[in-house]
Amino acid sequence: MTPFDFHLPTRLVFGAGAIDRIGELARDHGFQRPLVVSDHGLEEAGHVDRALGLLRQAGIESEVFDDFDVNPDAAMVDRGVAFAADRGFDSVIGLGGGSSLDCAKAINLLLTNGGAMADYRGYGHARRPLLPMFAVPTTAGTGSEAQSYAVIADSATHMKMACGDPKLAFGVAILDPELTYSQPPAVTAAAGFDAIAHAVETAVTRRRSAISTLFSREAFRLLDGHYQRALDEPRDLAARSAMQLGAYYAGVAIEQSMLGAAHACANPLTARYDLTHGVALAILLPHIVRWNAEGGPDLYGDLVGLAAAAAEEGAGEYLAARLTAIGRSGGFPADLRTAGVPAGDLSVLAEAAGQQWTGTFNPRPFGSREALEVYRCAY
Repeated sequence: MTPFDFHLPTRLVFGAGAIDRIGELARDHGFQRPLVVSDHGLEEAGHVDRALGLLRQAGIESEVFDDFDVNPDAAMVDRGVAFAADRGFDSVIGLGGGSSLDCAKAINLLLTNGGAMADYRGYGHARRPLLPMFAVPTTAGTGSEAQSYAVIADSATHMKMACGDPKLAFGVAILDPELTYSQPPAVTAAAGFDAIAHAVETAVTRRRSAISTLFSREAFRLLDGHYQRALDEPRDLAARSAMQLGAYYAGVAIEQSMLGAAHACANPLTARYDLTHGVALAILLPHIVRWNAEGGPDLYGDLVGLAAAAAEEGAGEYLAARLTAIGRSGGFPADLRTAGVPAGDLSVLAEAAGQQWTGTFNPRPFGSREALEVYRCAY
């Protein structure tokens, strides 16, 4: 059994209406002037004004930074640092989807430690303490609230950089499933599949452990069982709760086990074609599962359990078919061709995918040659 060292640095506050506790929790943690990092969509949905009002009721004045987009890059982080530099913030609150949470972590990192995002690529490069941080996710997808990584794109290449440090863990994560009601259907679908991909990949990586597998399994159970319901009945609180908690559990699993070849192949697609990350994963993941299962037919047996055990085709094929069906229900393109990827680009994409860090944790050895095989299958 793989050895592991496990602890949860983030306090989890979960439940409908949990956002109402933000002022109380911030005050208890000594926040006096937090920087709130949130996007324009959350402002339009009213979530930002609500959070600011609750903080104000607790005697806490804050300001908002919102000058960033989906898939934030290093230049956007630099703008956030410039905004915050002379305003005397003593804490940071990330409010929104994974982009807001990652941007909040990255701004905090550079504000306190200096330098550029590229200096922190990898893990453990922060030398000074960070400002205390809260996360308030409004989507069920990345699980960033449970991770000590900020995933930020390089401004020139648009390739994602994973910048990790134990200090980047949020002190408190407030999960209020009612906040996810404001997600557009396309965001619910894509973010939800991202979370499902996290559950699937963390369950089989080379770094998986007994504890990460527990979180991967429960994440997959919740996400697989409630994805369709969240799409069909977007005000169903039970479905929204299961999706948000499942995304969080998958994020906890990532901290222990990391990810695999599907994310390695998805990142170049997101960088080159601005393809939504969850959509890219929906196209690729069934093929990755089949390809991985060639090296170990029982690899996914624990994840999918009794349903696959009863299937004649085996756990890998059962899971791949299930993921394909989920992708169809999400309305995603069936293949890379339909998504607008030129066939002539596959070799270049494969070279980039072979250099992605997540590929090194895949259960089956993975490089550019293997990435090209996957891309061709998905084309």
